[in-house]
Amino acid sequence: MFDNQYIKQRIQKADSLRELGRNPYANGKERSVKNAEFLEKYAHIALWEEKKDMEKSEEIVGRVKFERWMGKASFVKVEDESGILQVYFSKNELGDEFEILKKHLEVGDIIYAKGFPFVTKTGELSLHATSLEILSKSIVPLPEKFHGLSDIELRYRQRYLDLITNPHVKETFKMRSLIVSHIRRFFEEKGFLEVETPMLHPIPGGANARPFITYHNALEVERYLRIAPELYLKRLIVGGFEAVFEINRNFRNEGMDHSHNPEFTMIEFYWAYKTYQDLIQLTQELFSSLLQALHLPMQIPHGDEVIDFAKVSILTYKQSLCQIGGIPQEVVEDSQKLYQYLIDQGVEVSASMSYGHLQSEAFDAFVESKLINPTFITEYPIEISPLARRNDENPLLADRFEFFVGGKEIANGFSELNDPLDQYERFKEQVKAKDAGDEEAQYMDEDYVWALAHGMPPTAGQGIGIDRLVMLLSNNKSIKDVILFPAMKPIKQTYEIKEEGNE
Repeated sequence: MFDNQYIKQRIQKADSLRELGRNPYANGKERSVKNAEFLEKYAHIALWEEKKDMEKSEEIVGRVKFERWMGKASFVKVEDESGILQVYFSKNELGDEFEILKKHLEVGDIIYAKGFPFVTKTGELSLHATSLEILSKSIVPLPEKFHGLSDIELRYRQRYLDLITNPHVKETFKMRSLIVSHIRRFFEEKGFLEVETPMLHPIPGGANARPFITYHNALEVERYLRIAPELYLKRLIVGGFEAVFEINRNFRNEGMDHSHNPEFTMIEFYWAYKTYQDLIQLTQELFSSLLQALHLPMQIPHGDEVIDFAKVSILTYKQSLCQIGGIPQEVVEDSQKLYQYLIDQGVEVSASMSYGHLQSEAFDAFVESKLINPTFITEYPIEISPLARRNDENPLLADRFEFFVGGKEIANGFSELNDPLDQYERFKEQVKAKDAGDEEAQYMDEDYVWALAHGMPPTAGQGIGIDRLVMLLSNNKSIKDVILFPAMKPIKQTYEIKEEGNE
């Protein structure tokens, strides 16, 4: 693993430091200021006639990203989480320690430096070090010299290298943290209670998805990793909580692509005495507040498109098939004609599919990718909405919407089904579908039906995919770019140096 010649050289330098009585993995040093704070705090020195302030003493820490030796002096660029600061040190101040550093200090090492602010002859505000110490010896050189880590696979598999060599990547994950934090505050300020529900379920439920299966040794039973927290959150509504949310990790044993990862994050929330129309209004308010909190304009780039959050549309499912998908209305209104149309268009469907499932296939094929500006699609077929309330005027439709932006589903919400008998019958239909080979159909959950039988108030519930939301607002096309450690196909990992670092 450590047979590479460059690594061996660095290991020898670490051993040499120990022989000199210096721990190459020292501890106990603290900084007085971050790099960005230093640059802001002493920016005024550039305006002085005397370009230094020896009365001020500061301590910084960080990783060496560049070094330049000039006889008895050296400049290094040191990076911490806030940014890069130049550090100057010389033999005059450090004495014998300078020669030790000259032999042992390399790009990638993490250091501590203490000194005063000054401006170089080229006008760069820097730290003039009066002492400098290696805190952590990097025995593996950083990849590439100036261009960062460009190998996509390696970036995802070794995210730490991606973060070290591509500083802009940190900004995506800082934005992700801000988004989650803002969402949490938004719902708390609306009076919602944040709760936690189980991640190991006796029965997988809350979504049509294939679950991961594990085994609980103490209970001697199989358990399923959570595919959604929905049925537990609605049990809480039955119990008397009227507004709850959970920012949750879900696991679905399904395919992977640029917008699907088997482990993903959502927020789900449930609001008693509200309808799905209330959720549409709430969703628009949430997105408006998010754009303001992130200082984003109403028009944001997304790949080759521009998303205009000022242009929000609301269409029914059938309207979208006609107006967006370009399917003739007489075809959309007739199950047999729709089936034949899909066959003619090369969409894989079967004659046993229900009318609602045929509409779903048509939507996936001809509509979803075209929904660039924010669009709420309503009046979903009841067959593909097993947990949603039936519409009072048309029981073949669900009081449901999905929210699409940038050609992807971002949110799914509906007025909840709270009729226990109706729910029981729909679960039985799901069981039939599963027995017929549909691995994603839902299981029968009699305990949940029994909970509903005690009475759940009229409630609206919604889920928003955090990963896709971050993709959207950070202008990333792959879900792997917004998950720190995405799922990857196993390979025989080789640890080798393809190019020496900037040494």
